Amino acid sequence: MKSGTVAIIGRPNVGKSTLLNALLKEKIAIVSDKPQTTRTRILGVVHHPEAQIVLLDTPGLHKPQHQLNKRMVRTALETMREADLIYVLVEATSPPGAADRLVIEQVRETGIRAFLLINKVDLVNKARVLPLIEAYRTMLDWQEVVPISAQTGLNVDRLLDLTVKVLPEGEAPYGEDVVTDQTMRALAADIVREKILHHTRQEVPYAVAVEIERFVEEGKLARIAASVLVEKESQKAIVIGKHGERLKAIGTEARIEMERLFGVKVFLELWVKVREAWREDEQVLTELGY
Repeated sequence: MKSGTVAIIGRPNVGKSTLLNALLKEKIAIVSDKPQTTRTRILGVVHHPEAQIVLLDTPGLHKPQHQLNKRMVRTALETMREADLIYVLVEATSPPGAADRLVIEQVRETGIRAFLLINKVDLVNKARVLPLIEAYRTMLDWQEVVPISAQTGLNVDRLLDLTVKVLPEGEAPYGEDVVTDQTMRALAADIVREKILHHTRQEVPYAVAVEIERFVEEGKLARIAASVLVEKESQKAIVIGKHGERLKAIGTEARIEMERLFGVKVFLELWVKVREAWREDEQVLTELGY
């Protein structure tokens, strides 16, 4: 039996959370087209016939502008250093940029073995992939270079097989029924935030947090009350929408996904609250688990 920890690293919006979900064949990480969607370390466990692979999804590495972002970057760097193997995700749709080089430099400093994963190859002509591989190959002594599509699942199973080969021998740290260490409260908060990301634009997604005020299980029913935090009254109006329609849609979509994931009926209440500059408030960030 083999067992090991793999950190998924990359700049924002390269598909790290989509890859985590694809490897698990279960959605535990929220995804959106907005950068910096993932704010904390998310653990997922793959039960391979020959190994247990503990995957750690991380926030994208970027130049932080708020205390929240500084915590996100620190989380990614700390997570990377505790791994047996690092997946470095880049995009097939663009050449190596400064942000990609920054990520690779951070990986080099750890001295940990790394796979280069060229994601989104389904979106480009195959002829573009080989020059991209060559451009990245000189930047680090990669253990493997794997073109993938986290969205379609292309080469995802091959990636797992290659990963098993380099993991150390060891006992499985998690039971066979464990997929993640996230609590239902944390999952619920992220699901609500994901729906807000899908329904809003401009500065709103980055200024939103979700705090679960109440989570009570009553047999096959879960009663959940959540506060949506924003920084300005104008953002509050956007999240609520005309006659409350946007907040209602967000709540409906979140409830449906929670019911699918938790396997129970969900009664969900949402409120929107203004908390100015919460992204700079260390106490609020700690309370939110960031």
